[in-house]
Amino acid sequence: MPESQATIDGFKRTAAERAVAMITDGMIVGLGSGTTAEFALAALATRIAGGLRISGVPTSERTADLARQHGVPLVSFDGRPIDLAIDGADEIECNTLNLIKGGGASLVREKLVARASRRFIVIADERKLVDRLGVHSPLPVALLPFVRERALRELAALGAPGTIRQAGGRDVVTDDGLIIADCTCGAITDAQALATRIAAIPGVVDSGLFLGLAAEAIVAGQAGVRVLSPSK
Repeated sequence: MPESQATIDGFKRTAAERAVAMITDGMIVGLGSGTTAEFALAALATRIAGGLRISGVPTSERTADLARQHGVPLVSFDGRPIDLAIDGADEIECNTLNLIKGGGASLVREKLVARASRRFIVIADERKLVDRLGVHSPLPVALLPFVRERALRELAALGAPGTIRQAGGRDVVTDDGLIIADCTCGAITDAQALATRIAAIPGVVDSGLFLGLAAEAIVAGQAGVRVLSPSK
C-alpha cells in the first residue's frame, strides 16, 4: 500500500531534524529550497528560538521569505564560505550520492551554495534513493529564454529531449529570469559526460546534475534513518 502524505512528511521531518542537529553556534548555513528543505528551516527556527546563533544564505526567494517569517537571520551570498548547506533532492544515486535537483526551479542558486559549502548534506525520504539517476525524474536544465528553441534542439540531439516547464499555461520563470527545460534522459550511465555536454550548449546556464557535491545523505523511511556517504 502506498504511504500516505502524512507518513512521507514525517520521514522528511525526521531527516531534516537530524541534519539541523549538526549545526553549531556561529555557522553560516546554506538554506535549501523545496518541501524537504522547508522542514529543515522549521527545525532550524526552533533551535534559534532556543538560543542558537547562526546566519543563513537562502537559495530562493521563497526560502528567504520563509526564513524571515521564522526569524532566521539572513546574509547575502557574495561568494562567502558557507560552513554547512542542507537541501533536498529529486533523486539520490545510492553509491555516488550524485543528485538530480531542480524540481522547485531553484537549481542554479542551489548549486552555487552547495559548491561554496564546506559540507553539503542532502536530506530526503527513502523514495528518492535510486540505483541510477534519470530513471524516475526528469533532468531540469536552466536556460536563457532568448535561445530556448536552439537549446531544446541541441538537448534533443544529446538524447535528452526536453519541454519547457509551465504552470497555469505559462512558462515557469525562476528567480533569476531563467526558464526550465525538463529533459527525459532515461538511465544516465555517465553523468559527468552528460553534464559537460549539456553545459556546452549555448544558452544553458546550468543543469540539475549535482555531481560530487554531497558529503552525506540523510534518508528517513520505514526502517528509520540512514546516513549515507559516497563510495570511494
